[in-house]
Amino acid sequence: MSEEYNASQIQILEGLEAVRKRPGMYIGSTSSKGLHHLVYEIVDNAVDEALAGYCDTIRVTINPDNSITVVDNGRGIPVDIQKKAGKSALEVVFTILHAGGKFGGGGYKVSGGLHGVGASVVNALSEWLEVTVHHNGKKYFQRYERGKVVRPVEEHGETSRRGTTVTFLPDKEIFEETVFDFEILKQRLREMAFLTKGLKIVLTDARETPEKERIFHYEGGIKEYVEYLNKNKDPLYESIIYCEGVKDNVYVEVAMQHNSSYTENCYSFVNNITTPEGGTHLVGFKNALTKTFNDYARRSKLLKDNEPNLTGDDIREGLTAIISVKLEEPQFEGQTKQKLGNSEARGAVENLVSERLMIFLEQNPAVGKIIVEKAVMAQRARDAARKARDLTRRKSALESASLPGKLADCSDKNPENCEIYIVEGDSAGGSAKTARSRATQAILPLRGKILNVEKARLDKILTNAEIKAMITAFGTGIHDDFDITKLRYHKIIIMTDADVDGAHIATLLLTFLYRFMPQLIEDGYVYLAQPPLYKIEKNKKVWYAYDDKQLNEILTEIGRDQNNKIQRYKGLGEMDAEQLWETTMDPEKRILLRVTIDDAERATIDQTFNTLMGDKVEPRREFIETHAQYVRNLDI
Repeated sequence: MSEEYNASQIQILEGLEAVRKRPGMYIGSTSSKGLHHLVYEIVDNAVDEALAGYCDTIRVTINPDNSITVVDNGRGIPVDIQKKAGKSALEVVFTILHAGGKFGGGGYKVSGGLHGVGASVVNALSEWLEVTVHHNGKKYFQRYERGKVVRPVEEHGETSRRGTTVTFLPDKEIFEETVFDFEILKQRLREMAFLTKGLKIVLTDARETPEKERIFHYEGGIKEYVEYLNKNKDPLYESIIYCEGVKDNVYVEVAMQHNSSYTENCYSFVNNITTPEGGTHLVGFKNALTKTFNDYARRSKLLKDNEPNLTGDDIREGLTAIISVKLEEPQFEGQTKQKLGNSEARGAVENLVSERLMIFLEQNPAVGKIIVEKAVMAQRARDAARKARDLTRRKSALESASLPGKLADCSDKNPENCEIYIVEGDSAGGSAKTARSRATQAILPLRGKILNVEKARLDKILTNAEIKAMITAFGTGIHDDFDITKLRYHKIIIMTDADVDGAHIATLLLTFLYRFMPQLIEDGYVYLAQPPLYKIEKNKKVWYAYDDKQLNEILTEIGRDQNNKIQRYKGLGEMDAEQLWETTMDPEKRILLRVTIDDAERATIDQTFNTLMGDKVEPRREFIETHAQYVRNLDI
């Protein structure tokens, strides 16, 4: 008999209690990602002041106690009484959800704050939060603890400054970790500065001595963003194609430039918020590009009458582009603001880009010819790739002849139970085949370093033996043929040596997966195995250490003397099957790192791949030298 269900069981959460009860609903998660999201919410509010034309500098400081201070020189949050709430507008902003100047009250024309809940959510999820406002010649202060007012709004004299200062300490009761990562904040704040030309953002880490500081200030805005993204590539022409204007009350800004690579990197934003799933603004951009280049190619006789039109994919090969729109009432599909739905954005972008792009091409015929010639080459390669793709399309899993010969498959046919190890080299592959659990673990050894997909067209990629073996083994197909329901293994584990060469091979594999099967990473199916670096023996007992710190801890525990026998593994091939099983493959003991893609970090990922896989040696050497100490945890 079920329990009685009545009104006494209905909870009413007052004020910000709902946020503390279900923080994931408001910031996505309570992991590192959610922690850093708190900073973005406060900075977004300051950026809104910049978009409105009232702020030109934002300072973000990680304090020694790991609290965050955000200072802007905007107008300062109003402190007068908000009549409906009967309390200071400052207190309303920090204690009431869906309160702010972003809901038709004339405070902001465009806004990037997440549903207008940012400040109050940060307050609710902080141990304490203090806000100081310089507004209309007066200085005001208020303090909160876990979302509750502990000091009402106080006037602290006169001031010649203006703006808002917010300092908060994330609540350890809420977050799994509360240590801010300078690099994560750096990437996002740099992006914000690119998207708001003229805005200066200063990031300081006061936890270090001397303090670490980065300044992001780009008068060229998204034109400089494209330059930055292409810095490790070879642009096909010097100019950045730039379109800016207002159509149908939509502010449109587009910057683009082709490079010699074969990968398209188009990033779209609405009111400075990334839209990884695109939307109407991106559709408008692509339509404009395809129509304009085909019209230009026909008029300029660069395409013959008997030749087919160029496709959008042909034209966008090697293109780096930023599409940024700003509008008053953005409508997003889904809760996470991943896809724009406003129909007017499509027309605005399509019209403006078509108009400005045609003018640019007529004024720069040499650039137009270069782009069309590259697109024609891409068209020919696409035809060849179609034939190659037919060879890699997945046959039935029952047709064993369709699986690569060097694959040692597992006997279980339920993908949820199965995992495949992508192993570097035949010797490690041999040990792995002997060590594995044959029921659920498949082994696919690869010979040497796979093709660098950043430097090859699709037709060449699809004829590469190692890549064909992976595509066939996974079963999903790629690109238009990709079907996640046909995935044959729910864990794809990259297992390479714990050295720089191994990290490079892992990066090549991750680059391939990211470019051609990104959903495998997005859905959490891709992992990095973590083989040990050291084997320690003493008195017939054995320990394994996965880094130098762990080695020192083990030696401290067992004593440092001549009886210790320490072996440093140079590669997986040095381990016998038993050692490989118990250190790297046994599900009960192994360490796996899940590879993830943060939507906000896609441009950063592309930059990493460009650096490591591009033609230019110097940036790659600098990157490896800088990150050598972290090479065992190389991840995207």
